[in-house]
Amino acid sequence: MAKWGEGDPRWIVEERPDATNVNNWHWTEKNACAWSQEKIKELFTDLKIEGDDLKCSVTKVEKCEGEAVANNRKGKLIFFYDWNIVLKWQSPGKEKKIEGKINIPNLSEENDISEVDVEITLKDSTDEGEKVKHFLHTKGKEVIRERLTKYVSSLKEEFSKGMILPKKDEVKEKLSNITSGFNAKMQMNSTVVSNNKSVGCKISSTTIKQQQKFQCRAEEFYNVFTSPELVQAFTKGAVKLEPKKEGKFELFGGNIHGEFIELSPTKIVQKWRCKQWPTGHFSEVTLDISERNDHTEVNLTQSGVPNSEEDATKENWERYYWSAIKQTFGFGCFM
Repeated sequence: MAKWGEGDPRWIVEERPDATNVNNWHWTEKNACAWSQEKIKELFTDLKIEGDDLKCSVTKVEKCEGEAVANNRKGKLIFFYDWNIVLKWQSPGKEKKIEGKINIPNLSEENDISEVDVEITLKDSTDEGEKVKHFLHTKGKEVIRERLTKYVSSLKEEFSKGMILPKKDEVKEKLSNITSGFNAKMQMNSTVVSNNKSVGCKISSTTIKQQQKFQCRAEEFYNVFTSPELVQAFTKGAVKLEPKKEGKFELFGGNIHGEFIELSPTKIVQKWRCKQWPTGHFSEVTLDISERNDHTEVNLTQSGVPNSEEDATKENWERYYWSAIKQTFGFGCFM
């Protein structure tokens, strides 16, 4: 096997901090359909339109059909969306409620919001109803287009997150906290049951030791554990991470949390616990990172693991850390 720097430059791992999408060259896509439908309902349901002594309100999003996707191609974000929306509206009349619909048939990235059709229809044509319809044509369309603009900006803001992964030179510059929610798809298995709720309770514990080899540089492995963007990539969920001494971390929907005790390119020490463990009980995780001639060796030592949690914890490290890191970043299994 070639030593670092001697191989084909197109395949040198050190140029691939994300290891799955070199410099964001390949096309990646996120489906934004379900999110968009919920966002459109949120923006328009119970929307109030008032002026000229008239009051109207959107009572229901009757139809919301179409699609929306976010794409990353060669580091450029491209958004595609195409929606056909029908809203039901009503206004208080002198004798009975005035009702109608608002049709938006062509909301798409091909049209500027000012060019999007907003069609106002009236259920029953009366003099009073026509007056409200005219109001919606003149003033209501502005309010509707403001909400459509908000949808588009929210779509781009929400689906820009994580689409462009950091390049090698950017990793150290983007160590910012990601604190929005912890709705992880993965759950760390735990079987600890304890009736002792006192903080700092004494329980029978053991020490776990594991060794892993990765086809990457030591610096790259260190970044995977200390860069919020990269941790989020292999855990497949939002994270909270403060990569500094006494900095806090929360992973897998808050099921794993703790703080950093020691942090260096060759050694990471964490105060680490699973949420289901007895209250107040923490283990100590030490990761010794050693770069060899053609791979990086990582030695895990975790002391203070509850005896009943030994097997589950070993399995979780294998499944949710080591395998996930190798699959996500292409670090592979050294043979």
